[in-house]
Amino acid sequence: MTKRPAVRSKFGHRSMLGRVIMILCFGLSAKAADRAASVVLVRTPSQGVQPQAIVDPSGVVHLVYLTGDAVASDVFYTMMEPGKSTFEPSIRVNSEPGAAIAMGTVRGAQIALGRERRIHVAWNGAMKARPENPNGGSPMLYSRSDQARTKFEPQRNVMTKSTALDGGGTIAADVRGHVLIAWHGRLKGSPEGEQNRRILVARSDDDGLTFDPEEPAWTQETGACACCGTRAIADADGSFTMVYRSASTTMDRDLYILTSRDQGKTFKGRPLDPWKVGMCPMSTTALAEGPDGLIAAWETRGEVYMAKFDREAGRATETTHPPGVSGRRKHPAVEANLHGECLLAWTEDTSFTHGGSLHWRLFDSSGKPTTTSGRVDDGIPHYSHPAVVTRKDGSFLIVH
Repeated sequence: MTKRPAVRSKFGHRSMLGRVIMILCFGLSAKAADRAASVVLVRTPSQGVQPQAIVDPSGVVHLVYLTGDAVASDVFYTMMEPGKSTFEPSIRVNSEPGAAIAMGTVRGAQIALGRERRIHVAWNGAMKARPENPNGGSPMLYSRSDQARTKFEPQRNVMTKSTALDGGGTIAADVRGHVLIAWHGRLKGSPEGEQNRRILVARSDDDGLTFDPEEPAWTQETGACACCGTRAIADADGSFTMVYRSASTTMDRDLYILTSRDQGKTFKGRPLDPWKVGMCPMSTTALAEGPDGLIAAWETRGEVYMAKFDREAGRATETTHPPGVSGRRKHPAVEANLHGECLLAWTEDTSFTHGGSLHWRLFDSSGKPTTTSGRVDDGIPHYSHPAVVTRKDGSFLIVH
């Protein structure tokens, strides 16, 4: 085999450009390896449960969580500055003590970041929470921060003509002042039964100052699985996306994804993943915005799945799940960094009576699982789940 001559410059030694390219390529490879291995874990403050987190454009991590009695919990908010590894002192979100419910893991507070980085929080109210739902049952409660994020307004109920609130509600907000709160329940006067539950949406166009009365998200009557959570997200172009589990019959617990192009005024929906099971699985879902679009994560038949979602085609693509099968995986959390890598975290062996272990796996930009993974035995307290965010350097933070 003929030996290829070395690339030489006019000065007779190896090209400096070639050496620079080699150094840069090696450096980028090393940085990619470091980035792939960078997963940091932090405990929820005050032994809290059900953390939910987001990151603002400046890199600040914003977190809400629950503490206290499982049927009369308090909602707390805190934040972590870029480069820090601990959270700031927390402030209480709910204005009335014991206004939230942690029981069942699906009904906790959810957080959204709105215009001028105002914090919006919604949660399922406890049975005796104030203000009451005028139609009976628990209220769907909401509060927003002041612009300095130093305090929260008195909590408000956004249910005006619906009842039978059960599985977890959700919230999303965009940078134009639109805020959407969604939950599933029954319109006043409708028959009982899961098949008569609807996904209901209350909208605000003034940064949460006022909300329109709730309306069904779409015309198709799929029912809603009573004890399963919902999740919503807003992106920069004003689109809103929601995921929920249906209950059209006692055996059909299919996952649906809804999308809106008009700030939550109207939605189009389609099935995401079918599941025939004759009980409520008490499942939760997760949504994240990656560099290539929306990413959804969910549970079906004891397995957690992750998929990219094509909004234009209205369907999921590249569905995958972590290697191995345990049959006991629940409560997924997902996030993507600017490099297209995704971190999927989930719980195992959790139940209505006890906590379990925390697990995670990193997927590369093509959706293939990497060797970066981990677990923490007894890492998930009772009635809890993990939260995942990505930081500006491409690393991931798991709050558990």
